[in-house]
Amino acid sequence: MKTKNIHLKVGKWIIGMVHVDALPGTPAHSKPIQSIINIAIEEATKLQNAGVDAILIENMHDVPYLKKNVGPEIVACMTTIAVEFRKRIHLPIGIQILAGANKEALAVALAAGLDFIRAEGFVFAHVADEGYMESCAGELLRYRKMIGAEHIQIFTDVQKKHSSHAITTDISIKEHVETASYFRSDGIIVTGSSTGKEALISDVKTAYQNTSLPVIIGSGITIANIENYWDFADAFIVGSGFKFDGKWENSISEELVKLFMGKVNELRRS
Repeated sequence: MKTKNIHLKVGKWIIGMVHVDALPGTPAHSKPIQSIINIAIEEATKLQNAGVDAILIENMHDVPYLKKNVGPEIVACMTTIAVEFRKRIHLPIGIQILAGANKEALAVALAAGLDFIRAEGFVFAHVADEGYMESCAGELLRYRKMIGAEHIQIFTDVQKKHSSHAITTDISIKEHVETASYFRSDGIIVTGSSTGKEALISDVKTAYQNTSLPVIIGSGITIANIENYWDFADAFIVGSGFKFDGKWENSISEELVKLFMGKVNELRRS
């Protein structure tokens, strides 16, 4: 299936999140894999119909997350889901596998013909919900080269949400962004403190002013606040803002997405 290229520096991309239901082996798992696939496709179709520019798949319902070693059952299920997405969704598609399973996400993306991954812990260590998370840039980019996946872009979080950065308090957001850029990230993701929380506009501006890479806002974007960030970001990952009652665990409201995209199109015209 042919999709448009990922050029986030052109057009202000809206990337809609699909949070797949809890996968086999995880505490909240309850549905057969085919039902999980069907529900995920329904959610992605709502996003596509409403006019988003790309879709990002994530296993967020697998809480509590394992650190990096997620297990073959998760990789197998995410691959199956990704393959079905690629068959049915005519948009660029990315994937993130929580928590920190960046090599696994890259392998899934290659197998399923996806376009990008979201990687946490790319540069500088931090303490996440799951424990101490070491940086992975050197290993991840060598792995991408080894498996022939250099066409798959890697968008990387800096000073990621749901994490403590006390061990790197002497490293500014500017230095973090500059280092991720130097370490060959394909895009910089700036977030708030947790899922659904707004990023500090000052952090977004700092990122935008200190890298030539696309700057992506990775949390807290809504129809009410996107205009505040519009001039300082190239793309916006939207999850909770597209869900009923603004809660990430709920299903997507196609009407909310259409209203949001109407606002986006107004901003694009202006």
